[in-house]
Parts: sequence; structure tokens; C-alpha cells
Amino acid sequence: MATIRIPTPLRPYTGNNAQVSVSGGTVGAALSSLTAQHPELRPHLFEGDDLRSFVNIYLNQEDVRYLEGAETAVGENDTLMIIPSIAGGK
Repeated sequence: MATIRIPTPLRPYTGNNAQVSVSGGTVGAALSSLTAQHPELRPHLFEGDDLRSFVNIYLNQEDVRYLEGAETAVGENDTLMIIPSIAGGK
């Protein structure tokens, strides 16, 4: 099973887990598995059926937007990371 690393601000929605094992052969299927296990996380990642624009998903250090997006293949030993965009300051 692939693993998804959960950033600290989203951990309250995953039972404070820093990572979650997921099934699925693509990034989209892995995210579906994650939100099926932790439905309260879904609104923080998705707007309707689309990934929120400020949520970045990395597969083994590669931004999936530059790969095949949700259709990017995921192997059982792969690690996905959710990286929320951070903005602000003066």
C-alpha cells in the first residue's frame, strides 16, 4: 500500500496521524482512499470533485501537476505528500 504524509494542520482530520496507508493505483484513487477513510478531510482537499488550487500533491518528491495529475500511477512502495500552499506576510 502507498502512504500519504499528512501535514500538521490537516492531522486533526486524520485522527492526528502523520501518515495514512492508502490503496489505489493512481494519485486520484489514493486520494479517494484517503478521504474514504477520513471523510472530514475531503472539504480541506477538494472543491466539488476538483483538488483545491492551493493543495499540492507530490509523489516521491515530484509535483503530480507536472506528471499526469490524478492519473499518475502510484506503486505500493510510493509516498504521496500533501503540501498546502502558504501565503501571507506584509
